[in-house]
Amino acid sequence: MTTLASYAPWTDRRGNLSVLRLAVFIAALLPALQVFYSLAFGPVLPEPFEMELHASGDWAIRFLLVTLAITPLRRIFSWNRIVGVRRMLGITVLAYALLHLGLYAAQENWNLAKVVSEIFLRFYLTIGFVALCGLAVLGATSFDAAIRKLGRNWQRLHLVIYPIGGLMLFHFFLQSKSDVTEATLMAGLFVLLMVYRLAVKVGFRLANPLVLAMCACVATAGTAGIEYAWYALATGIPADRVFQANFAVTVAIRPAVWVGIIGLGVAAAAIVRWVGGLLGPKLRLNRA
Repeated sequence: MTTLASYAPWTDRRGNLSVLRLAVFIAALLPALQVFYSLAFGPVLPEPFEMELHASGDWAIRFLLVTLAITPLRRIFSWNRIVGVRRMLGITVLAYALLHLGLYAAQENWNLAKVVSEIFLRFYLTIGFVALCGLAVLGATSFDAAIRKLGRNWQRLHLVIYPIGGLMLFHFFLQSKSDVTEATLMAGLFVLLMVYRLAVKVGFRLANPLVLAMCACVATAGTAGIEYAWYALATGIPADRVFQANFAVTVAIRPAVWVGIIGLGVAAAAIVRWVGGLLGPKLRLNRA
């Protein structure tokens, strides 16, 4: 029997409290609470919405990456329960994207005519708005009734999340201008997740630590290539020097290196899980 409790984001389909869902729900709320707290009680600034406008957009992309990481995490660690929070995370991405648009409108003193004209006149705003429209379509079709009605087409429709993610990252790069460090890191993690998906498509077993290490190396190279291409094509900053900085880890750790560290960390975690799987039965047998 379906009850109101079963629709609460912190409960499972039976209406029972889920610690995992509750933790994810709280984690999804905290950045928004920080945004509103800063707006209400933070220091008075010449552009009061500027900082929180960027923060909301950053969190939309971060939650997008977390959402896209759900399936690889399930495959790597056989953590099937985590799939239950994917819908909540997807709605969270849409919520932060809408907050991002709302803060932009507030920054323009709620002059909606100007907001609309700016969206059509400024390319980076157009890109962001197209991504938001895509997220809205996916959000509107993320419920059980829509899933049943669309059938197999539902999964095809929701594959659009990948080009939407690309548009969101492109928007991030365009508004970041010359300092694209965080945008490059987010793009690199997106590449890592796409490489995981490609590895599965061509027949590799994603739980294999060697496959994960190879994916990490490919994503690291891809991240360095993205950063090089951006500085070479979109700025006047010498791209060669930026690329060479990836090897000067004693000075600063560049985004490509961080992507490699994260990817190899996932591979190391898979090794630990594999070793634990081998030793677990032996330990239980010895105790017996």
